[in-house]
Amino acid sequence: MSGLTQNVQQMLKAKVKVRRFDRVLEKVALVSHAPGRMVCEMKVEEEHANVMGTLHGGLTASIVDNIPTLALLCTERGVPRVSVDLNITYRSPAKIGEDVVITVYVLRQGKTLAFASVDLTNKATGKLIAQGRHIKHLGSG
Repeated sequence: MSGLTQNVQQMLKAKVKVRRFDRVLEKVALVSHAPGRMVCEMKVEEEHANVMGTLHGGLTASIVDNIPTLALLCTERGVPRVSVDLNITYRSPAKIGEDVVITVYVLRQGKTLAFASVDLTNKATGKLIAQGRHIKHLGSG
């Protein structure tokens, strides 16, 4: 395991260790990363579900908000600050017990903004569950 992979795993663990809202990401596991791309997985469990027994839209939004930040930390610039825009399109449900693959693509990093897309797909079927777009402020460059 590379040093960068260990660092990313430590960052993810640190986010959930603090007993604040980010703890909802506790079951997200890093699968792989490369510059501009990160893949994580999670199994939908009862604690992640809405009353219909499917992945809660709020948790999907939290994933789209948080996981691209980790991907940006793995880039050369690596200094994401705050969210500027977050957009999610919900396509299909993920039921309790299903595995979800979370794939982040860093699309562009400019002087002050970074753009990422996030696909949540059903691991067994490949069906798109949700797609998000996230813009992060990078600070004055």
